[in-house]
Amino acid sequence: MGILGAIAEDARAVRDNDPAAKGYLEVLLCYHTFHTVAVHRVNHALHKLGVPILPRFVSMLNRIWSGVEIHPGAEIGEGFFIDHGTGTVIGETTEIGKNVVLFNGVTLGGTGKHKGKRHPTVGNNVLIGTGSVILGPVKIGSNSKIGANTFIIMQDVPENTTVVGSPGRIVRQNGKRVSKELPKTKMGISG
Repeated sequence: MGILGAIAEDARAVRDNDPAAKGYLEVLLCYHTFHTVAVHRVNHALHKLGVPILPRFVSMLNRIWSGVEIHPGAEIGEGFFIDHGTGTVIGETTEIGKNVVLFNGVTLGGTGKHKGKRHPTVGNNVLIGTGSVILGPVKIGSNSKIGANTFIIMQDVPENTTVVGSPGRIVRQNGKRVSKELPKTKMGISG
């Protein structure tokens, strides 16, 4: 899917996920997080082409304007929606699947101890609640939900789970209530 197709899917995601969105015209005109993601999609294409400095500069302007920081290297699938958005940070090597919803204040960041892949990989159909912090080259499995203010560092989240707390704990898995710790990530600290 090209940039325009991804942007159309992003508009659909806003319309589908925000009950306050009255229609596509309102999404196109009034949703700063939609604009932020659209700018990122163009910016990411420039980054992949190897254009120097401009993608980082546009990313900085986008952050100042919207309060959302998305590194131009981050890969984001279509149907992406950030609700409200202020304070959201998405790091350079983050990979986000399709139909993912983030709320404001989410950090998908690094620990500062990794080289290469150092930010989270988020599967498809994931919801990440307000103020959650997910650090390191971890995997968030598809169809998972991360509760508000959950803290996950160097721990993978299996598919079809709900994780809450600080530190994050699995409270629901494959539709059943559970209470267990998250597994440690398989990616060690590289030098």
